[in-house]
Amino acid sequence: MVVGAFPIAKLLYLGVRQMSKPVANRIKAGARRSEFFKNYICLPPAQLYHWIEMRTKMRIMGFRGATIKPLNEEAAAELGAELLGEAIIFLIGGGCMVLEYSRQATNSRRKEDELNATITELQTQIAELTLTTETLDAQLREVNRLLVSFPTPSKK
Repeated sequence: MVVGAFPIAKLLYLGVRQMSKPVANRIKAGARRSEFFKNYICLPPAQLYHWIEMRTKMRIMGFRGATIKPLNEEAAAELGAELLGEAIIFLIGGGCMVLEYSRQATNSRRKEDELNATITELQTQIAELTLTTETLDAQLREVNRLLVSFPTPSKK
């Protein structure tokens, strides 16, 4: 089995994703208890989400000018806490994807650098062999020239 086939980083990312759900639930519970979170973090996105959802449903059903009543505070706080929890899970999952992409890009870059180094080394070796071949060819031509110019004894 290849050592790199199941990197430990993927297992850690999976663990982080699994742990994000309880963390999100704890944050949602804290948001429901805290007045600051309820009034400034949970309620405005929940009311906006409700307004967009109802507006879309009304347009699909053909009601164009209907006014949309805002959610009561308890329902808005619950919806806002749910939206906050889902956003946290989405952000953690997105962060894991970014980290995995970065890791894969680094591995790819490293392999490409190794390949470029190998290609450069091979090109250097080819250049050296070409130079050696040219030197040997020149020496062979010199030996052939000397052999041709060397007088041969005549037979009597």
